[in-house]
Amino acid sequence: MASFIKDLFAVGASKVIVILSGIGTSIVTARYLGPEGNGTIAALAVYPSLFMSIGSLGIRQSTTYFLGKEIYSEEKIKTAITQIWFLTTVVSLTICFLLIRYLSSSGENLTWVLMALFPIPFTLFNTYNSGIFLGKNDISTFNKINWIPGLLVFIASTILLIALNLGISGALMALVGGPIFMFVIILLKNKFLEAFSVSFDWKIIKSMLSLGSIYALSLLVINLNYKLDTILLDKLSTPYELGIYSKGAGITQYLWQIPMLFSTLVFARSAVSKDNDQFSYKVAQLLRVSFAAIGLASIFLIIFSEFLIIGMFGEAFNESTPVLRILIPGVLILTVYKVMYVDLAGKGKPWIALYAMIPSLFVNLFLNIYLIPKYGAYGAAISSTISYSIGGILFLVLYSLETKIPIKQLLAYQSTDIAPIIKLLRKN
Repeated sequence: MASFIKDLFAVGASKVIVILSGIGTSIVTARYLGPEGNGTIAALAVYPSLFMSIGSLGIRQSTTYFLGKEIYSEEKIKTAITQIWFLTTVVSLTICFLLIRYLSSSGENLTWVLMALFPIPFTLFNTYNSGIFLGKNDISTFNKINWIPGLLVFIASTILLIALNLGISGALMALVGGPIFMFVIILLKNKFLEAFSVSFDWKIIKSMLSLGSIYALSLLVINLNYKLDTILLDKLSTPYELGIYSKGAGITQYLWQIPMLFSTLVFARSAVSKDNDQFSYKVAQLLRVSFAAIGLASIFLIIFSEFLIIGMFGEAFNESTPVLRILIPGVLILTVYKVMYVDLAGKGKPWIALYAMIPSLFVNLFLNIYLIPKYGAYGAAISSTISYSIGGILFLVLYSLETKIPIKQLLAYQSTDIAPIIKLLRKN
């Protein structure tokens, strides 16, 4: 556990950069594009973001699993990844273009559509290959793949929106720089150029796609839960309402950086763990710690939400404050899924999450269709927090049944929960 906590502090540093970069980018786009401009950006970005869960095919997760369990060699996995990447890039770009062009209210501007699509191949490549570093427990390199693109996007957004005043086009251009830079670094520094081959090992490709498709389906369902409100606001409401919602919802996403901080390490270690039962008890301990941390952060956000929203985004986004407050309870409960899903995924059982997330998705769909026309951004927030709560509670029950750890034992705080952290802090 002590080594886990040390890795946790290392990952924490990169998460701080990710959060600060994301907040900085959000502030710049809010101040210089306003609610309607932010709504347009959200509408253009939602399908590429959502489609990553389909186009990625769970390759990062299956790569981590096969490499961590030493089922295939790193060289063979790299070659399979490059071949899968080439094929999925073509499919992803084609389908995503059609979705934005014909389903989004912002799809009429062809230039904006093409700019929104441009990061897809580079982001897919980076996502696929980050699984190699997770599989080797090379957390340091994995961290860089996560924080460097976000920082570069923030820098580019500052230049293109503030200095050059390029508006929506500038915001879309900024989203490209980070993924391209990381793509070049991975391609050159980790000998991925040698992995490109026209000789196909169908056994490995089939194995990766078979397991990866299950990961992808699980990720698709949960990401649909996150993005469904944006999609339906785009169709059933106005860019203004979508812009208001996107800023309130965007802040809640930073609460999940706490369990995501744990999830990176949980997944990597679960994939190489020799004692699955004992590891699940450690994951339960991490759940209790992260739940307490998010609970405290949630109280802070509820109290100071208006000050934060107006202070960061300006008076024009004052209506984002209720959105944030409505979403917080659901975000807190879904923490259960955020922490514990990666344990099951690391054990090669991602499909269990579907039994919780599919019902949650349907609840979200029906509530959004009913509430958005009446209440706009507030209706979307109510729908999401109810569906998140249902998904989190159902998944807790399923995890308990799968690991045979009683729910009471999963949630009951113990004096040993923070002991490793205290011990590490005293040493440092």
